[in-house]
Parts: sequence; C-alpha cells; structure tokens
Amino acid sequence: MYVDDVPNKDISEAAVIAMLEKLDPHSTYIPADEVEEANERINGSFVGVGIRFNILKDTLLVVNPIPGGPSEKLGVRAGDQIIKVDGALIAGTGLKNAQVRELLLGEKGSKVIITIKRGQEELKVYTITRDKIPVNSVVSAYMVDEEVGYIKLTNFSRTTEDEVDAAIKKLKKSGMKDLIFDLQGNGGGLLYAAKYVADEFLSEDKLIVYSEGRRQPRSVLKADKKGDFEKGRLVVLIDESSASASEILSGAVQDWDRGLIVGRRSFGKGLVQRPVELSDGGQLRLTIARYYTPSGRFIQKPYEDISAYRNDYMERYLHGEMMHRDSINLPDSLIHKTLVKERNVYGGGGIMPDVFVPLDTLEYSDFYKKLSRSGVINTFSLEYSNDHRKEIKSKYKTIEKFKDEFEIDQVFLDEFFDYSIKEDTNLVYVEEDFKVSGDLLKIRLKSMVAQNIWDFEAFYQIFNVKNEIFMEGYKTLKNGTYDKMNLNEK
Repeated sequence: MYVDDVPNKDISEAAVIAMLEKLDPHSTYIPADEVEEANERINGSFVGVGIRFNILKDTLLVVNPIPGGPSEKLGVRAGDQIIKVDGALIAGTGLKNAQVRELLLGEKGSKVIITIKRGQEELKVYTITRDKIPVNSVVSAYMVDEEVGYIKLTNFSRTTEDEVDAAIKKLKKSGMKDLIFDLQGNGGGLLYAAKYVADEFLSEDKLIVYSEGRRQPRSVLKADKKGDFEKGRLVVLIDESSASASEILSGAVQDWDRGLIVGRRSFGKGLVQRPVELSDGGQLRLTIARYYTPSGRFIQKPYEDISAYRNDYMERYLHGEMMHRDSINLPDSLIHKTLVKERNVYGGGGIMPDVFVPLDTLEYSDFYKKLSRSGVINTFSLEYSNDHRKEIKSKYKTIEKFKDEFEIDQVFLDEFFDYSIKEDTNLVYVEEDFKVSGDLLKIRLKSMVAQNIWDFEAFYQIFNVKNEIFMEGYKTLKNGTYDKMNLNEK
C-alpha cells in the first residue's frame, strides 16, 4: 500500500539493527559488503597486494611492504608512490582510504597492475598477483633489558596462538626470565584464542574460562598443554579499552595468582557472540552466552541503559576513576577470592588491576592536544621518514642503534613546527606549552619516524618509556613489588 517503491533491503536492515539494539550492546548486524573487512582481524589475514600505506598530499604512499607479501617479493619498497592502478591515474584525484581498499583488495590469484614513482627514477610498472596477507596480532616483541621481555598483542585472532608462541620462544632464546604482556587497547576477538594464550602461562588442567546461556549448556575451557611460559614472573598490562578476550586472559592470570595485573579497570565485556550467516551474505553476531573467570566472576558491566553504557568511558573520567582507584565503589556482593592466595578480586564491570596506574595528563598541554588532533605529527613523521629513509637506514643499522643514537634536535623541531603551522593555521606555537609537553612530543616524533622506517616493532621499543602503565609494570619487577605478592605459581 506504500505510495512509492519500497526499498526492501534498506528497511529490512534497519529493522534488524533496531531489533538487536533491544537485546544488548554487542549483538550486531554486519551488511554483506562489510563482512569480509569485519572478519580480517579475526581471521588474521586478508587477500591483497601486501602493503601498509598512507595517503600523503593526495598521493598513495607505500609506508612498508608487508614481509613475505607479493609486493615485497616483486621489489616494491617503502617510500614508493603509487601513481596508477590498472592504468587509471589515482594521484591528485582526492583518493580516500576506502577507495584504496577497493582498488588493491580482491580475490586470491587475481592480478592488479600498479605504476610506481620512486624518487627521480623512471616510472616502474608491476603486475602483482593478489595473495593471502597476514594481519599480525603480535605487533611487537623485544627485550626490555637482559632479563625482561615484552609482547604487545593488539587482538585475538586465528593466528594469535602461533604468533604468541613464536614471540615467547624468540624472547626466551634472548634470555627472557620475566615477561610483560601488553593488552592495553586490545578489544578482544576469538574466545578460543584467549584460551590458547592463557594456556601458555597456566599449567595443565587449570580452568581458564567457562560460559553458559539460556540455550547454551555450560562450556568449560581448561589448560591442556605444556605452555612455554608457565614459570617466570608475568605482568599483564590492561586499561579501560582492554575488553572481552583480553579480560578472559587477564582474569584467568589473576584468579590463579599466576601474575600481576597492572593498569586501570578494563572495559567490562562478559558476553559471547556467535556469527550467524544470512542468506544475502550478511552476518549477525548474536550474544549467546555469558562467560565467567575461574573464580566465578562475571565481569560484564550493566547495560540496561544503552546510552550510559556507551558513555561509560567519559563517566569514569568525570567520576575521577582514571586518577584515583579509591573512587571505584563496588558492593561486597562483587567480591571474589583468588584460587591460590585467596586475595580479593572483583566482578561486575571489568577486571580490577592489582596495581592501579592513574592516567597521567600532566604532559598533555593544549598545544600538544591540538597537534595530535590535527594529524601533523603523523604526516610530518611520514614525510621526514620518506625524505631521509636511505640516510637513516645507512647510519642506524638496527632499531636499537636508532633508539640509542637518533636525537630530535632543534633543527628537527624547527622544521616540524614550521611544517605544523603551515599545514594548520589554527596551530600557534607556545613556548610554555612546549616546556610542559616537549619530552613527550620528541618521543612521539622519534617513535613515529622509527615506525615508518621499521614498522610497529620499533614504535613500542621507543614510545614505551612514555607509557605510564608499561613503566609501572616494569617497576614492579625491579623494585620488589612483584616478589612481595609472592605470585610465582607453585
């Protein structure tokens, strides 16, 4: 009876989305054209040409070819500018990130022709056969000192188990006795991936997580293999963005008194989603169960008020939780006991760390915030890296040498500030602000240059000195805090 043609697909999708919003915040609908992209991080791979890119001044710039990918194998280099794709000019056309994905991603075995500008050399043409490209969840693994190793995990995917296993083995060969495992900002992923990682740290038969729902029988996941780091001091870093699988892992480590949890209260997601394929290629991710830590904690925060749920981060900040642990008032009903030392731990809204680290805002001057929001730190670092790539790689053969010897001097800063103010006329250099944020800005610039030359591995090696949660975690291993808690597994 409707007056015009009915947009069936649009109204059907709108109805599904509205229906799911009445259930819980994590049951979601993914349209067919977004499913592949949504699954990339979970699958740990995608099909494409294998480059990390950025759009700089309307030109597609290769930041790094992905090791082992088809682009690297053909000789595509960091700093190359992609001028044409399949003969069509893309430089200077207002290219967007989504368009790059459409141009370079495709079916495995399909081909794409790219034309590259490299310095003053003649244009080079490459015919690239698209292939499976890994999306690493372990983005950095290095030795902090002679005995302390560090692993940064950004999500839990199908490849996470193998990646973490390889990282631990590499660090142990380098002499690692203690491990800092960084889950800051890790929003989760696959439940089974969290189980596999926990199994690296917990001895056989220990409960890792259990789940149950109205139509889902109780499901129990236990450690069932010999892990590569069942002994040795373990520090797990979390913050307010650590969620889901990150909370399963940190909850299991804490409940079994296997290690020390350092940081701020985690996000608070204790619901399990199952993908349901739809006939049109779309997908539902439907909440089917609640999960519980080994001590029985349900760490999902309340979601009856969806608006409050979505604004929880700001509420924590305004309430003072980011600065003071004592501002968190939890009822006794949420208290649980750890399974070995019988320490108090809490449920009902995330994992409470054993060592609280307040959010440090002292170095974040207004000028630094404006610089960050404007994006000029990233774009300048990218341009500088591209212009000085050969010089840096020649002078600093390794990340360690760059970290120890490269300095952000006054010449570098003058060039950066000139660039910043020219790129964004709303930026006004204030000397007093620089006195407050100068050290942070210099470390950020140095980290970004290193990232553009070597990738994320280098970024964390340099920037972690300004990460207050990392530094506090490292201190617990060095100042006796960890040993006083007597957490080594018996």
